[in-house]
Amino acid sequence: MSIKKSVCDTFNFKAIYDTQADNLFGFLLYKCGDKDLAKDLVQEAFVRLWTNCSKVVYEKAKSYLFTVGSNLFLDDYAHKKVVLEHQKLKTKSITQETPEYILEEQEFLKKLNTAIAGLPVKQREVFLMNRIDKKTYKDIAEALDISVKAVEKRMTLALKTLRTQIKGI
Repeated sequence: MSIKKSVCDTFNFKAIYDTQADNLFGFLLYKCGDKDLAKDLVQEAFVRLWTNCSKVVYEKAKSYLFTVGSNLFLDDYAHKKVVLEHQKLKTKSITQETPEYILEEQEFLKKLNTAIAGLPVKQREVFLMNRIDKKTYKDIAEALDISVKAVEKRMTLALKTLRTQIKGI
């Protein structure tokens, strides 16, 4: 009858540490690319091994360490991802405008988009090329193969139509 080695025995635990700490560090460094984080994860993996030493079979200690280390890395990565998403939301949600202003702005944009969509094709084309694509009248004229005067006329009509459709704003 052979005596089973226990991970809880300090001599055996030290032997596991001596043989596996560098390997686990290299594995985790490869995963995360950060020496300090890899050291922290190795330390936490060994703390968890010690905490659960009575549940871990000595022969499976290496597998346990690498699994715990990998899971710790994934948890850390997921946490950083959540923090980053939260920071993005936080910066987007900070605004000086009142809710009424934001609602009015959204209503205005709806009206504007509807009015632009309702423009005749040629006027809408010139308007969007100038206001969205920032093209000059000369560039628009060349692109559409029309005169600059025709571009000016289409733009004038488009602006007049938009002003009448979006009254009071």
